[in-house]
Amino acid sequence: MSEHVTILFGLAGGLALFLYGMNSMSDALQKAAGEGMKKILSFLTKNAVMGALAGMLVTAVLQSSSATTVMVIGFVSAGLMSLPQAISVIFGANIGTTMTAQLMAFKISDYIYPIIFIGFMINFISKKEKIKNIGMVVFSFGLLFEGIEIMGKVMKPLASSPFFLDLMGKVTHVPVLGVLLGMTMTLVVQSSSATIAVLQNFASQAGPDGVSSVIGLTGAIPILLGDNIGTTITALLASIGQSKNAKRTAVAHSIFNITGSIVFLCLIPVLASFVRFISPKGNEIDVISRQIANAHTTFNVVCTLIWLPLLPVMVKIVTFLIKGNDRVGEAAYKPKFLDEHVISQPVAAMCLVSKEITGLSETAKEMLASLNAYVAKKEPEAAYEKFVSSHGAVKRLQDLIAAYISRMFSSGALTEQQAEQTAGLLYVSNNIDRIADRSDEIREVLEQNRAGKKPFSDAACADVENGIKILENLFQEAMIVVETGDENNIAQVEKDKNHMRKVQKQYNKAHLNRIKKKQCSAELTADYSRLLYSMDRIADNCVGIAEEAMEQVPFVKLYEENARQEAAAGGKR
Repeated sequence: MSEHVTILFGLAGGLALFLYGMNSMSDALQKAAGEGMKKILSFLTKNAVMGALAGMLVTAVLQSSSATTVMVIGFVSAGLMSLPQAISVIFGANIGTTMTAQLMAFKISDYIYPIIFIGFMINFISKKEKIKNIGMVVFSFGLLFEGIEIMGKVMKPLASSPFFLDLMGKVTHVPVLGVLLGMTMTLVVQSSSATIAVLQNFASQAGPDGVSSVIGLTGAIPILLGDNIGTTITALLASIGQSKNAKRTAVAHSIFNITGSIVFLCLIPVLASFVRFISPKGNEIDVISRQIANAHTTFNVVCTLIWLPLLPVMVKIVTFLIKGNDRVGEAAYKPKFLDEHVISQPVAAMCLVSKEITGLSETAKEMLASLNAYVAKKEPEAAYEKFVSSHGAVKRLQDLIAAYISRMFSSGALTEQQAEQTAGLLYVSNNIDRIADRSDEIREVLEQNRAGKKPFSDAACADVENGIKILENLFQEAMIVVETGDENNIAQVEKDKNHMRKVQKQYNKAHLNRIKKKQCSAELTADYSRLLYSMDRIADNCVGIAEEAMEQVPFVKLYEENARQEAAAGGKR
């Protein structure tokens, strides 16, 4: 095998191991963080500075600014986050992503295999999920560095190649070429962390004198700037088909990196001098990896410090570039919050599912209200159309929610606790779906009855109308339990369920009395019993929703901390 092919395969294999290690470490960190991710996300609602801090922390866990940006775009598109909040998070994410480069700068080649072994043993032996995840973090960390070591070994011959020395000379003297090279590398790999790791390894190779870097810090900085520009493409792709504000968030990410790169491209000597001043001293090939990491951190910290006070200006710029408002009046069955891009980020996905189920419950309330209007014969044709529309929306939305949750499970990113809670969310949405089925059974009985020769009496319809009103209140109370997790409300649900049972007995007796008095036909008893049975099943579904909320954790809210503060102050969300 020729030397060039060996180098190519070595680079590909080392890069693959690096990316696999980084992704595995990200997944394991998310699982190990568990409830901690909710606390981090709660910072998003406070102010721009806290939003930037949250973006930094989330990115440190996800090990990818692109992943954080995609998640934020999903929140903005769902209406869970304002545009200024989202942009501040993006600023912080750019700082958080520099942690990977800082880790790469450590010289731990002698400890890689012990780290891999220790991580594997912790993951293999431990029975507790959290400890297993910590073991996987350590194991993946070792794999990540092994990938870097492989890339470093195969790149050594390049340091003596006349072709590459000439190419690096051009990049050093023509910084724009370095920017284009870094941008192209990141576009291909779709990970700035990976391309920066490659840059750190290549720069650590000795030049002809055996002491200086083959490329030098001033030659590495333009490539680094290109990496930062290239990473914005992922966010732009994720914003396709999303809301206007989602597109504006992605464009803000691009503006942040592009403007910063243009400015620092003109200040390369200044940046290089500052980085050398704050970095360890020694032979260039020994310290340049840390210098590149520090240059990366300096770039993003300075850009954030400049742009954060100018957040309103950034909002105006992206609003000017992406004009107009989102269209309203979308089809009722179209999900408003679910975003495929965040399925692999459990806490974010559970927030969106919770919000979607809240919307599903609102549609179900409209369905019960229109059913009651149909029973009461208040504009029956309009009520019938409204019921059919809202019933169809509930059925379609439930199918989409169930499919989304299934993909969450198949992603393998859920911890055991998150899996239980997500299953609980599915149970709640399934019960809403069953309420829709039972309501349609009531509609069908009424429709058939009114088409026949012997319709229900006005007294019978009044009883059914009153029963559905009780069900509306019962469903409302059940959803409050899911929304708040308040145990006090569960008692009210049980109380109303018992009241519903007593009322049904009264309705049965009243029906038999009407038959006795010749006010209602005995032939309608079976149909009337079907109505009462369907109403009883709806009450059972409402109780099931409330009980599930108490057995599992209630809805996951993006603004959980604020919600608690508002509840304590007597406010309402």
